[in-house]
Amino acid sequence: MDELDRAILTFLQKDGRMRFTEIAKELGVSEGTVRNRVARLQAEHGLQIVGMIDPRQIGYDAPAIIGVAVQSPYLESAAAEIATWPEVSYLIMVSGEYDLMVEVMCRDREHLSEFLRERLQKVPGVQRTQTFMILHTYKMASGARPVLTKEVEKSPEDGKV
Repeated sequence: MDELDRAILTFLQKDGRMRFTEIAKELGVSEGTVRNRVARLQAEHGLQIVGMIDPRQIGYDAPAIIGVAVQSPYLESAAAEIATWPEVSYLIMVSGEYDLMVEVMCRDREHLSEFLRERLQKVPGVQRTQTFMILHTYKMASGARPVLTKEVEKSPEDGKV
């Protein structure tokens, strides 16, 4: 990834729908260059452009984040199974008390309860869970880190950009 890729990504972080012609004009390159770079970044899974939604605005009244402790030999298989469920919007492995953090979008408390009892807690290797109901969203990931600027993109070996 070079400086031009980083510059393109910076614009897309602010507005994922920004026209390639606008990005090209701002960067002094052709639209085709921007289009090709974005296509390559998407093909390499370095970039995914998605629409962010507030779950409550579309009728999902029980969004939650769930900490999941999993027995170590089951971690990968448990994560693979959980990742397939439509309620799961985000799944990460973490360090600390839990092994996985799962963000779910459930219609209501009954849906969330069923998800926990009938599915998540029955996954082989799941030892315990802790559910954190999302009460209010103060910020969504639009423009989220990492901010791709020269100041933060330093090489650890020499401290240079």
